[in-house]
Amino acid sequence: MAGRFDPLNRTAVRGGRTDVPPGRAGTAGAGAVERRWTPDGPVDLGLTLGPLRRGPADPTFRTTPDGSVWRATRTPDGPATLRVSRTGTGTEIDAEAWGAGAAWLLDQLPALLGAGDDPAVFVPRHRLVHASHRRRPGLRLTRTGLVLESLIPTVLEQKVTADEAYRAWRRLVRQYGEPAPGPHGLSLHVMPDPRTWAMIPSWDWHQAGVDAKRSDTIVRAVRVANRLEEAAAMDLPEAVRRLEAVPGIGPWTSAETLQRSNGHPDAVTTGDLHLPGIIGYALAGDRDADDAAMLELLAPYAGQRHRAARLVLLAGRTPPRRTPRMYRSDIGRL
Repeated sequence: MAGRFDPLNRTAVRGGRTDVPPGRAGTAGAGAVERRWTPDGPVDLGLTLGPLRRGPADPTFRTTPDGSVWRATRTPDGPATLRVSRTGTGTEIDAEAWGAGAAWLLDQLPALLGAGDDPAVFVPRHRLVHASHRRRPGLRLTRTGLVLESLIPTVLEQKVTADEAYRAWRRLVRQYGEPAPGPHGLSLHVMPDPRTWAMIPSWDWHQAGVDAKRSDTIVRAVRVANRLEEAAAMDLPEAVRRLEAVPGIGPWTSAETLQRSNGHPDAVTTGDLHLPGIIGYALAGDRDADDAAMLELLAPYAGQRHRAARLVLLAGRTPPRRTPRMYRSDIGRL
């Protein structure tokens, strides 16, 4: 529905816009553990799960023409694959899972689809935000309960273009991860476990286009993986402190991670190259807004600033370009 109103540009994609075909999925196949869940309101699978997708060729995420969303992930119980789809009536959601972590994934299904999120408390204060909110009644904030799977690709996105980060994520997951359990037609992969991340040699980081600063941050994080995973059950300030205790993880990285792992509606991103200008232009016509100006514009949404920022991004309104796109480098070719 959103596509009838707003452009599918990079800004909307960053806001979590992932289109899911309107088909109705059938039975996935043998070996799946199944669950049917009835949400208490509308849930748009693409908007809710879209932020978990790291680029159009993410080896851990797929959408298929039958209307299914597939995820391959590493749970506390082991690797697992999840397929989520609408039932024939469209009011219920069916899920199938495979692998050692299948039961864990199905237990977490309501949280993943925003059951812990309460969009009713959000009150739009700007015309653009109101229009974006009205057009997306199914937007819920996902909560995966898994920190590392969001932290690592977020670190890869530090100080580089999205395309460079997505390329690195694809290469490292396919090279060092493992084939996802369940149906193999989609070639999904589960990301590496913490020990494997820590053992990646420096030349393979380099070939993937990841500089030493980012790779060192990931290695430091996976060495305290258990402590970081505890942040998924913490309040936002405590979770932020836990993540930022690791050198190389700052406010931008912690916010982008906790938006997904904890689903907190107020985990607004600061320190971003583009976000203040997008928010400033969309809400006040100020393309040169900095973090302070952005936070002032979002102040009326205290407690819901991340949701407000997402709604602005999903609207797809961006300032006219004044300079060429950021140069896309590849240190792996050096």
